[in-house]
Amino acid sequence: MAPSFPTFLSRLFDEKNGAFQVLGPTLGATPPKRGGGVRLDVGVVDVTKTEPSTVFDREGVTVTALGIPHGNLPTLAYRVHTRDVSVVFSSDQTGTNPRFVEFAKGANVLVMHLAIGAGATSGLHAAPAVVGRVAQEAGVGRLIVSHIGLFDLDAAIAELKKFYTGPLTVGADLQCTSVL
Repeated sequence: MAPSFPTFLSRLFDEKNGAFQVLGPTLGATPPKRGGGVRLDVGVVDVTKTEPSTVFDREGVTVTALGIPHGNLPTLAYRVHTRDVSVVFSSDQTGTNPRFVEFAKGANVLVMHLAIGAGATSGLHAAPAVVGRVAQEAGVGRLIVSHIGLFDLDAAIAELKKFYTGPLTVGADLQCTSVL
């Protein structure tokens, strides 16, 4: 395994006894006997840091990560920047980290989860109004909502649009979206 891969996680990908044995070669274990494969450069990102961490910076592509609240299951948002284009992927979040707005500021595209319906509250997910407010404050070029739960989507979109006035796309599997 790669030296930066935590020992407690490396057991999951052990090529003989791990829960995800097939992924072992991807993370630096013995290469497979057949076929190629892609080796991942795995690292650890501290979700408690208040400033973004650079997780990739090569050949004109920079990826930064920022820890965002998701109940007691913190997660990471990612910003991918290349040339003059930025896309931010928020992941699940409550929308309560004020630094996230700055992190997403001016992105061409912001992808945020819309996991709960209008008027709902959750310790894990941002309400539609919060998603709209975050996107509006960040001044993004387009908001794409994804990870849509089972609720009245029209009502959720109406609530979101009370706070966000920019271009909005309801995401779908395998969808392609121009970022310019």
